[in-house]
Amino acid sequence: MQLSFLTPLFDRRGPWATVYFDPAQNDESGAKRRELSVREACRTLEDEGADAATVRAVRDALMDIGPAEDPSGRVVFAAGGEVVLRHRLSRPPQRLIAGWAPLPRLTPLLELSSQDPVCLVAYIDRTGADFERRGAAGPQDAGQVEGRQHPVHRTATADWSERHFQLKVENTWEQNAAEIAEALNTAYEESGADLVVLVGDPRERAAVHERLPEAVREVTTATEHGARAAGSSSPALEEAVEEARRQHNRRRIEEALDRFRAGRVGVPDKPTDAVEGVPALVEAVREHRVETLLIRPDGADLARETWIGADPDQVAVRRTEARTLGENEPLPVRADDALLRAAAVTAADVLIVPPSDGDGDGTDVPTGGLGALLRWTYEPAPA
Repeated sequence: MQLSFLTPLFDRRGPWATVYFDPAQNDESGAKRRELSVREACRTLEDEGADAATVRAVRDALMDIGPAEDPSGRVVFAAGGEVVLRHRLSRPPQRLIAGWAPLPRLTPLLELSSQDPVCLVAYIDRTGADFERRGAAGPQDAGQVEGRQHPVHRTATADWSERHFQLKVENTWEQNAAEIAEALNTAYEESGADLVVLVGDPRERAAVHERLPEAVREVTTATEHGARAAGSSSPALEEAVEEARRQHNRRRIEEALDRFRAGRVGVPDKPTDAVEGVPALVEAVREHRVETLLIRPDGADLARETWIGADPDQVAVRRTEARTLGENEPLPVRADDALLRAAAVTAADVLIVPPSDGDGDGTDVPTGGLGALLRWTYEPAPA
């Protein structure tokens, strides 16, 4: 997950009110539970020292959240008497989460927001294609391409006089496939998609797939369900697209963990490609070396105390260390919040990895729940 949408949270200093809110059911008892939950959240913020203006802003924002518009709820971030950001959740929180702290509380957002990748769906026929971006914001138009319209249909006759026409039809298909592939590659790059799903005419799907650049082919799959024609959508097509997204995400997690396990193996006098543990991560984020931050939600290190300054790369394990970074009044925060702030402003990716299975075999990674794949490593100095 890229955290660029959280930038407004780091353009100003806290402290911050954070509330993860489930609007409950759309009935009379649900309305009563929502009211009680709003009161509980505001009371928690007050007890933890939030100012009255910020509490009022949060209360108003929570009262606007309803099950019809936000069935899984929202998270609200507020500071200085105003709500700075609201974000829709993919799954409702199991309990009310509310807090007042120097930094926004972010790890629950990663757990409750869809980590499924952005998917570009290409609806293809022999005359062109329509592209649709599927992400957290729902389906969005991503453009279209129209190829040659004639001739695109073969005749039923086998007469010698028709062979020239048949060749023209096949040439049209091939030319259109090339144009669709070129437009699809452009849409893929512009949409920021992680994978592509091809829908529609089987022959043209295969021809388009063959003409895609290798990097795009590697993240492209196809489904037999659906077509380009209006009204051809179906539950089977929707499930096929969602399954493609789930499989892509599983592969991505497995590949990241394989790379992490290989990269963290300590070999004397050799650089490593991965680190784990708060001290090593603090050093990496200060040097902007984190490519992908790995978070295991049940890890003990997530709540470990760290110290921060005003700048996102002013992170330290000890207060005295934070002062050496130029911050006269460092603040204590959770390690995961400090690391997520640094990851967001340095355009690092963030990946939630499966929690511990509880069997105690020591295979859970990263140790302590926090780790990172690095953008670069330092070669050891020659002896």
